[in-house]
Amino acid sequence: MATTFRISCYTDDRAKAEKAADACFARIAVLNQIFTDYDPTSELMRLCAPDATYPMAVSTPMRDLLDRSIEFARITDGAFDPTCGHLSQLWRRARRQGRLPPADRLRSAIAATDWRRITQEKDECQITLQRGTLLDLGGIAKGYAADECLRIMRQHGLPCAVAQAGGDTAVGDAPPGQKGWEIKLRTFTRPGDEDSLKTLLLANRAVSTSGDLYQYTEIAGIRYSHILSPKTGLGLTERIACSVIAPDCTTSDALATAMCVLGKEKGEKLADRLPGIEVLFSTAP
Repeated sequence: MATTFRISCYTDDRAKAEKAADACFARIAVLNQIFTDYDPTSELMRLCAPDATYPMAVSTPMRDLLDRSIEFARITDGAFDPTCGHLSQLWRRARRQGRLPPADRLRSAIAATDWRRITQEKDECQITLQRGTLLDLGGIAKGYAADECLRIMRQHGLPCAVAQAGGDTAVGDAPPGQKGWEIKLRTFTRPGDEDSLKTLLLANRAVSTSGDLYQYTEIAGIRYSHILSPKTGLGLTERIACSVIAPDCTTSDALATAMCVLGKEKGEKLADRLPGIEVLFSTAP
């Protein structure tokens, strides 16, 4: 999933912890083969193939994540959109080549980006895509995988655990005698660690941070984030970061991306309407 997963837990049984962690990483490998768009043999890419036959039967994880993705696309008015695959491919190429995508290809990719191109069939494990749709679940799959890791740790009798996937963190029960796990957030580089880090104390919650601290490119003197706006098809140019605290990491992952696209004013208004959601916006110093 193009990131590093880390799992921590509180226990006095090392063998039990190692067995649980191994199960988590095995699950991550399975989910990667389902959701990745870097492997043409993945389930996601087979679903999007030009010769795909619809409706197509999909795995339970794929159906679950598409259900959640459509939900987030609706509530964010498309700021999060799982059908942005063509835009993602164009932007990856633009970052490699150091120049903006051709205008005609950008227009075509924007036209193909609309979550309503996904049809959830009555059979709960069948999906139909409008021809030419290319999915990209990179803005939500890591959070889903972190949630799965926490679920597996609980199954192994280890509820006091944390699963991290890059900027996404799923937090279980607090360690004994503690109110929560200490999670440090970094959004922008500032002089001195005291200014650049924010500390949260969380238990049975999740937090995700999106921004351009590490992933960005400069083209013709303009700094573009790796976070794409589905409306423009280009990386964001406003230096903005957002951390979302939510009941689960699937939610925080998707919303952190969407909040950056929406911006602080619209993002905070949306967060006020969503139960259990807190947002922390930051702008570049």
